[in-house]
Amino acid sequence: MAKKLFESMTIRNLTLKNRIVMSPMCMYSAAEDGKVTPWHVTHYHSRAVGQVGLIILEATAVKPEGRISVNDLGIWSDEHIEGLQNITSLVKQSGAAVGIQLAHAGRKAEVPEEIFAPSAIAFDEQSKTPQEMTLADIQEVIAAFQQAAVRAQQANFDMIEIHAAHGYLINEFLSPLANHRQDGYGGSLENRYRLLKEVVSAVREVWDKAVFVRISAHDYTEGGMTPADYVPVAEWLKAQDVDVIDVSSGAVVTAPIDVYPGYQVPFAELIRQEASVPTGAVGLIHTGIQAEEILKNERADLIFLGRELLRDPYWPYQAAKELRTEIAAPKQYRRGWLF
Repeated sequence: MAKKLFESMTIRNLTLKNRIVMSPMCMYSAAEDGKVTPWHVTHYHSRAVGQVGLIILEATAVKPEGRISVNDLGIWSDEHIEGLQNITSLVKQSGAAVGIQLAHAGRKAEVPEEIFAPSAIAFDEQSKTPQEMTLADIQEVIAAFQQAAVRAQQANFDMIEIHAAHGYLINEFLSPLANHRQDGYGGSLENRYRLLKEVVSAVREVWDKAVFVRISAHDYTEGGMTPADYVPVAEWLKAQDVDVIDVSSGAVVTAPIDVYPGYQVPFAELIRQEASVPTGAVGLIHTGIQAEEILKNERADLIFLGRELLRDPYWPYQAAKELRTEIAAPKQYRRGWLF
């Protein structure tokens, strides 16, 4: 019987060979100019050789002050395109699709530049206090996301993920814990959604391929966003031609989280069912059997793996063994599957 984890999936004009996705994970390994290094090329290519279906590059900053750290990848300049092309070329040669996560860190940026956020509220006592963004600042960020999408096209990416999670800029606008604005970008949920809405629209003007959005479906703090609050957000994103909601959680404020295997899967399941939109499940998914259960029970459509792919770039082979199925291997590695 066919295993759902290894079934193909077509998303808009992109066909994935399986449902395994490498989740964006910051590597903090770029030079301070944000350019790709040989290390990045090896890191991502090895997961393609390992038979991951879709590899999404780490949070890549659309503006210098939007970096999480000074060693983040960047896409704010045409000078970044060549290095990113080196990654996409090799990944595709090994049969994987490749995407990029476009990001702005907002108040969580740890860079020398002045930092910006929806409101002048520091993330914690150790963090810099950001400047509250003006309307001109907001328009500049929207334009930066759009230009980043143009560069992603030039670098030959198959899809874009917009980072609206983990307490970074767009997530800060979405959450009432970080957004205390009194204008059209604050107050109601619809107003707090406005920045994400305008970023998606700007990207869609120049990008006709697949678009994912990563959300933090739970703030884990009284007065913050809950999974139910994200159902209308997911419906709005679907109406804007977003193809997949990548459902993570937390990190807009410091908060205790009860972490256990699959702890975020119910959030992906709720949004998938209530908003009728494809979702990706992420968070302590360890085994092929666990991943297969999520897919077979229609709790999510894609399996996003983070730490498991840091521990084992060839996790898909182990998952296939657990599920008693066979998957293709590069000709250079086929002897490893004999006897």
